[in-house]
Amino acid sequence: MSKTAANPQLAGADPSRWKALVFIALAQLMVVLDATIVNIALPSAQTDLGISDGNRQWVITAYALAFGGLLLFGGRIADKWGRKNAFIVGLTGFALASALGGAAQGEAMMLGARALQGAFGALLAPAALSLLAVMFTDAKERAKAFGIYGAIAGGGGAVGLILGGVLTEYLNWRWTFFVNIPFAIVAAVGAWMIIREPAGGRNRAPLDIPGVLLSTTGLVALVYGFTRAESAGWSDALTVGMFVASAVLLSAFVSVESRTKNPLLPLRVLLERNRGGVYLSLGLAVIAMFGLFLFLTYYLQVVKGFSPVTTGFAFLPMIVGMITGSTQIGARLMTRVPPRLLMGPGFMVAASGMLLLTQLEVGSSYPALILPAQLLLGLGMGTAFMPAMSLATYGVNPADAGVASAMVNTSQQVGGAIGTALLNTIAASATTAYLTDHAAEAAAGGPAAQLIQAKAMVEGYSSAIWWAVGILVASSLIALTFITTGKPGAGDPVAEGEEADMKIPVIAH
Repeated sequence: MSKTAANPQLAGADPSRWKALVFIALAQLMVVLDATIVNIALPSAQTDLGISDGNRQWVITAYALAFGGLLLFGGRIADKWGRKNAFIVGLTGFALASALGGAAQGEAMMLGARALQGAFGALLAPAALSLLAVMFTDAKERAKAFGIYGAIAGGGGAVGLILGGVLTEYLNWRWTFFVNIPFAIVAAVGAWMIIREPAGGRNRAPLDIPGVLLSTTGLVALVYGFTRAESAGWSDALTVGMFVASAVLLSAFVSVESRTKNPLLPLRVLLERNRGGVYLSLGLAVIAMFGLFLFLTYYLQVVKGFSPVTTGFAFLPMIVGMITGSTQIGARLMTRVPPRLLMGPGFMVAASGMLLLTQLEVGSSYPALILPAQLLLGLGMGTAFMPAMSLATYGVNPADAGVASAMVNTSQQVGGAIGTALLNTIAASATTAYLTDHAAEAAAGGPAAQLIQAKAMVEGYSSAIWWAVGILVASSLIALTFITTGKPGAGDPVAEGEEADMKIPVIAH
């Protein structure tokens, strides 16, 4: 019996879907790489372009604000235009913005390029994920496809650290931008030739302009509030003002969406218990992960004296763990056990790896402490990410697939901004307290003072990592309690909404 005959769900499937996955995964890798690759190159770019210390954070912030603020809008545009069209336009725009950044001759040109990268990334990222959601509907195939996607989403940031180190050290910082261009060209050409989007999946409804304005300004205010808190402090008037404005704008957004006929974000997408659990647990996990990337990078380079390239390669165990967890554990078990039994334990395994890192000291051994901690983190996060990415869009009306995918990216983007600001603030406070307690030794000067400075930095990192452990434990508990759906294919598919014949099969309850 043929595979198609044995499984009727495959009868209408696109025969080119696995080839399409290659180009979708390539585009996702490019977007995820860009979140960290520029961090390594920033010191060199700052010197070349004459960017002040006060403005250098805007190289990161401009991207984060545009990306985080426009994600919901980008997801709905993908639903309206068609995901293939949005995917190709997003790739083209991202490549052009990257070329502009690589050729930047001054601060304004660099910041403008980063904002454009974020804007086109906000169109590209939800289009990529929603293409997977509408092209892979069979449970086993979906598990494999999202296993690959989850490995890239989880491990791509660490790959960015390696690639950023190599390009910065052996070429120059401009290549951290130019490297996106071949990625984008290959993915766009491949998508144009291969991807055939399923019919009947577009959302032809008029665009919800009030929803666009409220969500974009609300998310920009939220991301900027956390970003500013990192440099100006939590009690800064503008920081507090941004948080208040964000709360008001996002509350107004929810109110508008509950009443409008054609909402930007249908609340059914957000309030369904399982998807809500995914968005919340994934956002919390990303808070912990982004903080860790920051601390480990500084620890290895500043305290241990690693070069940028060596630092990048020092993250390899985490990448290996993520790929293994996602493709060999998550993908293999997803059709056999409920998602919560992968996500909950996965986040707990990651928390155990994070717990090891609370023991960091100035003289800690990389093979004895950091390597096994990274393997546990990678295995746990990879195992949890895969079912999370799949469940976040499973059962969604195809017309809502883009905006549901955008919510996944929004939870990650906001989580990253919160993680960087919150954990860095905790680390800075602990470092200051340590230096205050050892002021006499620090004032003596010489090697003893340098050692106190290094110990103070590590004390700060350890304190913040304890918080990251708690956040991952909370993420695990949320996944175990909020997510109640059974394993894929556990029963007859149930459609969400009214037009059952147009729906992607959902996980049976």
